Amino acid sequence: MDTNEETVQGQVVSNNDPLTIKSDLDFIEALRNRCGDYFLKCMQCGTCSATCNIAPDKAPFPGKEMAWASWGIKDRLMNDPDVWLCYQCNDCSTRCPRGARPGDLLAAVRQESIVQHAFPRFLSRWVNEPQSILLLLSIPIILLSLALILRDSIEEALGITKEVGDQILYSYSSIFPHWLLNSFFLFFTALVIIALIVGVKRFWSSLKAFDNPDGSITPVKGLMPSIFSAVKNIITHENFSKCTAERTRQFSHIAIFFGFIALSCVTLWIITLGINPLISGSFVYPFGFWSPWKILANLGGLALIGGIGLIIRDRMRHDAQAGAGNYYDWAFLTTIFIVVATGFFTEALHYVRLEPHRHIAYFVHLVFVFTLIVYLPYSKFAHVIYRTVAMVYAEHTGRNDDVSLDKGENK
Repeated sequence: MDTNEETVQGQVVSNNDPLTIKSDLDFIEALRNRCGDYFLKCMQCGTCSATCNIAPDKAPFPGKEMAWASWGIKDRLMNDPDVWLCYQCNDCSTRCPRGARPGDLLAAVRQESIVQHAFPRFLSRWVNEPQSILLLLSIPIILLSLALILRDSIEEALGITKEVGDQILYSYSSIFPHWLLNSFFLFFTALVIIALIVGVKRFWSSLKAFDNPDGSITPVKGLMPSIFSAVKNIITHENFSKCTAERTRQFSHIAIFFGFIALSCVTLWIITLGINPLISGSFVYPFGFWSPWKILANLGGLALIGGIGLIIRDRMRHDAQAGAGNYYDWAFLTTIFIVVATGFFTEALHYVRLEPHRHIAYFVHLVFVFTLIVYLPYSKFAHVIYRTVAMVYAEHTGRNDDVSLDKGENK
């Protein structure tokens, strides 16, 4: 490319020619609603990009993203993989001489990106709107209630009979048989997976369009090695360790991540009850208090509570470093907390055999489990998916090959 030319919005333009930028004013207003108008203070000094320990040298962020946001270049930001490589450690925000809070801006862009790529989009809009919270909660309440109403008819039609054995089990809720919960949540989980596949395909295409308008890319690393590299980074939380302004983010996210892993393992164990040859004796469901699976589940729940507590503490004590957050963030944190809290509460009521309170608590628990799982493609939970895809893309295309390792030493 000629030295007097540059790429803007995917088009090569000459530096000697006038350039017209079409600003999306609605997009600017949407960003202002999500993170305030701090980003409009940006004077493009480059401090934010220079201070970021994980920004690649050839395409550093978040300086260029701050400019695009101020100009209202929505398409560029919605396709930008670098937005997802940011962990919002807010080193940039704490060092910005103008208080433009780049970390909060990139968080708002990620939120908009999920809405843009989600399928179906109307669900994503609902999850982003506080006024839709009653509607979102009413959906699982109605669906679970219908499942209960139709339970006996379905059992009769399918010829399902209750197994009788020598061991007496006191189930968490006799109202919700194992087969009903498995069928209910597996069905909606399948729908979630379909929605995620569509969203990820859209997202991957947009990432390729960012680097080349025709969508073609030249890989520098195979897809599977790229996936392994990204997963290794996620498991170790390596990039979080590079944060200096908000070091506790590493610990809070590790606690939440491995808390979810623990609960997912226990859930998978329970779901495979009918086909898992290892489930016998002390592993029978529902688990006893000293069952290793019950212990793992309780430890996972405690890890989630601990991680959420750290995040809330940081946000309340110093939002400039941790990020102020908005409804989108607080709704996700609140949902996780309620899922874990109602889980522990249901467990306690189960052990004291309190009727009908344990059934009611279990119903509330299931409602929020539904909201956490089924609204995953549209809530902040989707960050797990989209950030992973962006990390794989960065490895696949060599985007991270020139990440400077000594930025922190030169500050």
